[in-house]
Amino acid sequence: MRVVFALVISLIFVFQCVAQSNLPLSKIESQPSTVLHANTQLNVLTVDLGTIISKPLIQRGLEFEQQTGIKVNVTKVPFGQLYNEISKDLSSPTSQYDIIAYASQWMVDFAQNNYLEHLDTYVSADPLIQWNDVSRFFRDFSSKYNGQIYSIPLDGDIHLLYYRLDVLKKYGLTPPRTWDDYLAIAKQLHGVDMNGDGEGDFGSCISKKANEQSYWSLLSIAGSFLQSKGTSQGIFFNTKTMAPLVNNAAFKKALQIYKQTTEFGSADELNFDTNDVRYAFINGRCALAIEWGDIGTMTVLPESKVKNKTGVSILPGSTEVLNRKTNQLERCNSTLCPFAMGDINYAPYAAFGGWVGSINRASTAGKKKLAYEYLSYVTQPLQSNEDVTIGATGMNPYRTSQLVNQQSWLKQGMSENTLRFYLGSISKTVNNANIILDLRIFENNRYFRDILDTEVAKYLRHNQTVDQTVENIETGWNKLTDEIGREKQLKAYRASLGLVATP
Repeated sequence: MRVVFALVISLIFVFQCVAQSNLPLSKIESQPSTVLHANTQLNVLTVDLGTIISKPLIQRGLEFEQQTGIKVNVTKVPFGQLYNEISKDLSSPTSQYDIIAYASQWMVDFAQNNYLEHLDTYVSADPLIQWNDVSRFFRDFSSKYNGQIYSIPLDGDIHLLYYRLDVLKKYGLTPPRTWDDYLAIAKQLHGVDMNGDGEGDFGSCISKKANEQSYWSLLSIAGSFLQSKGTSQGIFFNTKTMAPLVNNAAFKKALQIYKQTTEFGSADELNFDTNDVRYAFINGRCALAIEWGDIGTMTVLPESKVKNKTGVSILPGSTEVLNRKTNQLERCNSTLCPFAMGDINYAPYAAFGGWVGSINRASTAGKKKLAYEYLSYVTQPLQSNEDVTIGATGMNPYRTSQLVNQQSWLKQGMSENTLRFYLGSISKTVNNANIILDLRIFENNRYFRDILDTEVAKYLRHNQTVDQTVENIETGWNKLTDEIGREKQLKAYRASLGLVATP
């Protein structure tokens, strides 16, 4: 599988949101084929992030029950506990969940341990799922491991830059092209009253809460300093040795920028998770923000103060990149930055990779069939093409039709101007030849959550220096790689980047 081509042709998108309104019931034409099954129940395990992901799973489950008689029970746990809870249940002889809805980058662990049902036969026999309408990236990368389908896409994820159109225009500013621009604009606008409540607001809003999802924001900053030669270069490890790419001038600079943005954010930004950022932005409190695609759909909520005042663009880039031979930052040139636009290297980030649904292989044959029909129903265009336009779902586009059919977006209240910014920025991101793939190796959750997140939290709270931070991450990642098996991890990492198996 050539992931690079799959990405450039068609990635698509983004991650979560919260709102109080209910999802509208679909006018169901693509009904499940299942007949009534008395007393049959499906148990689903997913994340507890307010309404994000769980809300559509619950509501579409109610519709599914109305049509089939099959009750769908959705259990939610905090994001920081989800991976361990899934691992614990799937490995238990008394496993209780038929379906897991989780981060696609975790699939390698569950598939490798033979916990997940192979779905190729189900998909090939299901015309209602319209599999070819699913973006090629999500069909071939997010849904597959070793060439087999193990999951059904539920959303798509990339990071984007959001900014206040009206505020930047008032002060004669243009959207930041580089991270230096981002800091300068955030500094200038910090303390300006942007929502008319008489209080100063924030120049920047970026999540930094520990044990949540904040490390993806740091990696969005690091990307343009670390990757400049295309998707297959990667940002996490040396593709020949699996040496971590963290103890260098590029990653240190990203850490320093990430920490510096705190000066222009809420006094409580170290406790900001993704939802805090989203609501701060739609409440008119942020000049700039880095987030998944959910802010775009949330700007049209009834409580939003930034409707038709929001701009969206590709993530900022850098005029300097890491020369991996010297291990130093150097000015962009045609050799170091072959994909640069002008003198700026952009490396947008497919952060997280999207939520997917998989079926527990230990479930009975009958329940596995029913579980597939439920997942198919949730992801079918009639349901999903509506869900991705609603901020409450946390589901962002992953089908071609979800971008083509603009009426679905306009119906939710997004203006043509905002939609142009939103979909245009997504298109520029997913068609960038230097887009960054998220980490997809064995036990990647331990690399991110247990090591990266822990050390970055210490750095942000002034408990250690930037040098100590990168040294601790490097040591921790190397130790974990050796524990799991360096050759095993190198093979998985290279495969995830579309490289041949051996260096």
